[in-house]
Amino acid sequence: MRFKIPKDDDKYQWTQHVMRKMMHYGLSADRIKRVIRAPKRMEKGIAEATSAAMQTAGSKKNPSEIWTMWAVRGRRKIIITAWRYPGVSPIREAIPIPADIIAELKREGLLK
Repeated sequence: MRFKIPKDDDKYQWTQHVMRKMMHYGLSADRIKRVIRAPKRMEKGIAEATSAAMQTAGSKKNPSEIWTMWAVRGRRKIIITAWRYPGVSPIREAIPIPADIIAELKREGLLK
């Protein structure tokens, strides 16, 4: 399988670091985008002003997780890195939701 270098567009910007990690772990640009759009778990990124998301991969006998970390600059997401975690990672802390968003969700009846 030949690695296809992702192109920057109006939604995503790809760093050289993430491209090297994608080659190393055998991840495609579409898989990274899918992790961002439909994560199983999200956390604050380790770097300042970043987010991280995860989806499970593998099987029950051999579980793994695919993680990606990005930062938002304007309308674009700058994809910083991606990696495959062997096994199941420990849960850290959830991303804090601002109070005004919680109040709006309660008003709409989407949150109790």
